[in-house]
Amino acid sequence: MQRASDRWVSIALSVLLHGALLAALVYGWMMFRRPPPKPTLTIEATVVDARALRGAVRPPPEPRPPAAREPSPPAPPTPPPPQEPLGPPPPTPEELARREEQRHEAEAAAAEERRVAEERAAEDKRREEQHAAAEKKVREAAEARKRAAEERQRLAEAQDTSEREADLKRSLATEEKASVERSSAALASWEAQIAAKINRAWLRPPTARAGISCVLNVTQVPGGEVTQVSIGECNGDQAVRESIEAAVYRASPLPPPPDPALFDRNLRINFRPD
Repeated sequence: MQRASDRWVSIALSVLLHGALLAALVYGWMMFRRPPPKPTLTIEATVVDARALRGAVRPPPEPRPPAAREPSPPAPPTPPPPQEPLGPPPPTPEELARREEQRHEAEAAAAEERRVAEERAAEDKRREEQHAAAEKKVREAAEARKRAAEERQRLAEAQDTSEREADLKRSLATEEKASVERSSAALASWEAQIAAKINRAWLRPPTARAGISCVLNVTQVPGGEVTQVSIGECNGDQAVRESIEAAVYRASPLPPPPDPALFDRNLRINFRPD
């Protein structure tokens, strides 16, 4: 109630002030528009007797001073500058308290909104992280299964390869063994043929005793032609050695091997004539 009465008093004072200002402006305008009064000519007359006038000559009257003109009307007063309207009255303590309470409520509401938004964002982030973690686990499990399958396949292939290699090695070993056996037998037969031909060509010297055993190193060319002979270990004397060497040359060309693959330029023959 006190606030409303103060407001009405301010309004009344403002109305009175504006009314007085308007009245002063109207009065000044009317004074400015009024025409100045016309000057009046005053004539003073004196009754003179003609006889007296004729008898005496009076001096001419002194000239009258010019009539004074009325002063010009005063200029209208300068109106005071318009006063700015009064601002709103200062807030009362109750209004200040109410505003402060509203500010606190607004801040609390904003803080609550921020808290709810932060909780919602944190919850969304947590769900996204859980979803990403679940997808990662699924992906890692799939990759682990894939690696395990690839490892099993690799091991199976390696085992198959190892088994095939083992089978191949066994086959090769068997074949090689058989080939060696065949070659050894054929080689032994060929060496026996060469030794027999040398024995037939050997002329036994008188100094040769029974049980002669000599190692012959023979070099031949394709076709069996002997090109070089050397005697290795031998239990015979020099005459025996020379007779055996001469027998090798007489046995040339040597008999060919039963298998051309067995041909060797350098032969090592055990010569035992007895």
